[in-house]
Amino acid sequence: MDILERWDKEKSEDLYGINNWGKKYFSISKKGDVLINPTQNEEQAVSLIDIVSGIKDRGLEMPVLLRFENILDEQISYINESFRNAINDLDYKGTYQGVYPIKVNQQQQVVKEVAKFGKRYHHGFEVGSKAELLAALSEMTDRKACLVCNGYKDEEFIDLGLNAIKLGFTLFFVIEIPGELEIILDRAEKLKVKPNIGVRIKLASKASGHWTESGGDRSIFGLNMSQIIEVIEKLRSRGMLDTLKMMHYHLGSQIPNIRDIRKAVYEATRVYVELVKEGAPMGYLDLGGGLAVDYDGSNTNYINSSNYSIEEYCVDIVEAVKTVLDISNVPHPVIMTESGRALVAYYSVLIFNVLDVAIFESYDIPDVLDPSLPEVLHNIHEANKTINLKNLQECYNDILYYRDKVRDMFNNGDLSLRERALAEKIFWNTMHQVVKKKDLLKFVPSDLEKLENIIADIYYCNFSIFQSIPDCWAIDQLFPIMPIHRLLEHPSRNSIIADITCDCDGKIDKFIDIREMKHTLPLHPINEAEDYYIGVFLVGAYQETLGDLHNLFGDTNVASVRLTGDGKYDITNEVLGDSVDDVLSYVEYDSKSMRKKFRIKAEQAVKDGLITPAERKEILQVIENGLQGYTYYER
Repeated sequence: MDILERWDKEKSEDLYGINNWGKKYFSISKKGDVLINPTQNEEQAVSLIDIVSGIKDRGLEMPVLLRFENILDEQISYINESFRNAINDLDYKGTYQGVYPIKVNQQQQVVKEVAKFGKRYHHGFEVGSKAELLAALSEMTDRKACLVCNGYKDEEFIDLGLNAIKLGFTLFFVIEIPGELEIILDRAEKLKVKPNIGVRIKLASKASGHWTESGGDRSIFGLNMSQIIEVIEKLRSRGMLDTLKMMHYHLGSQIPNIRDIRKAVYEATRVYVELVKEGAPMGYLDLGGGLAVDYDGSNTNYINSSNYSIEEYCVDIVEAVKTVLDISNVPHPVIMTESGRALVAYYSVLIFNVLDVAIFESYDIPDVLDPSLPEVLHNIHEANKTINLKNLQECYNDILYYRDKVRDMFNNGDLSLRERALAEKIFWNTMHQVVKKKDLLKFVPSDLEKLENIIADIYYCNFSIFQSIPDCWAIDQLFPIMPIHRLLEHPSRNSIIADITCDCDGKIDKFIDIREMKHTLPLHPINEAEDYYIGVFLVGAYQETLGDLHNLFGDTNVASVRLTGDGKYDITNEVLGDSVDDVLSYVEYDSKSMRKKFRIKAEQAVKDGLITPAERKEILQVIENGLQGYTYYER
């Protein structure tokens, strides 16, 4: 490169947007490595590539999911302290207690750490099933933290909750559908436990984004206003109105626009006021989830972003609740939110290595073709040799026409394989010329605007999209993706990323950008002497829980990292990824039976004279190694 265009860390920061989406947790070092930096003190920061090196030395293969305890600890503090500051500044008389929705990431280590780091704030859990309730109860040690039970509840679920109340836990049953109330009251009477009851309401308000249908009249769960009145009357008739202590709603996950949040809070608080007027003691106002993560760093109301900060979110909620309540002279309740995505998204980073690269090269082509070659080859060659700025669009149209004609002639047997290969070399050479020249045009034709996407490299990477970042495939969720090292070098290759599932959907060709979505990611040329590592950031929410077994790729290796404050780190926990044996058992294969079948097949091969007994032993060992091996590519 020209000396005036020398690459530096500032250019990498701008290109990958790390200072926008990374907030205070991720940055680039002077050496060109991605840093984990929760304290914003570079002397205490740790290089991701150093952690990867340490993990490999410990025997863990790529891909690996890194969980950073410091980030989870800091994010829990950030949300709770922001609410505390808003409450103090606005003279709100109530308090704040958050609950973490376990469905966002149910992994035991995650739930344990949320309970541990949230204890000083009495940060509790939201659960939607018996399994989630038991998971939460097993890790909770703080009885002042709240347990909110949502979802469809049968008698067994209700009995578990009622017995948790007996044990001293602060647990709420949220009525999602009308039929639940009668079961809760009957079981409570039988077990001689006074329940804490909440109602989930359907708001008229709706939010933009992927989950807009979570709000509005047609939302699946929750009670309409008529059903809420029926609940009040039923409780009053049974002398149990004093058990109605909470009102809850859920507008949706990842709400990008703060105006939608404010509007819903005003509507919900008005309903809360009316419940108090009906004689219910209330005391808890659960505003559900929705606190968004700014995945692309644009700070906008785009679907993968948010146009507000956590501080603004907290201030707007507290101010809206206080305004509505003060008008009606209603006491200020405990404000609750079910922020899960914002709590754990930053906490996890997926790291994988690049295995190979497919490059759509600008091949060298001969200046003159053999006259005996078919006319179509001379035509496409002529288009290549006469290309210039004035005929760029015409040349582009011509080479597309001749390429299609070449394919038709080959399929009809009128061209040989070598002749088709020559035509393709000329075609890609011409495409590279068009891409270079189009940027010199004053006005770029629409056909040529995104042409560099067609010649983008394909980087084949050691992971499964369907297992580790399924939202990328399922709902076009964008995650920040970038190399974690070599960031003082110019990333000269425009690329897309393919996983190793051999599935046409196993690719990433949409990437974040501060202005608009990009279809290629700039990466560095691969150096065969060293591994090249890419990180996918902000993957702590939902991805582990939603991951599937496509192609029987299982869970990745997981390492929990604790920064010690002196520029060093500890690996506090390791979870080995699934073996081939593990994933086969998930789809009902019995490994003992499989081993027996392989032994029988190998012995039959000995009898048939195909292999020797010594070869039988070697083959069975290879099969055993395969069953015990990591499901991903191993060097």
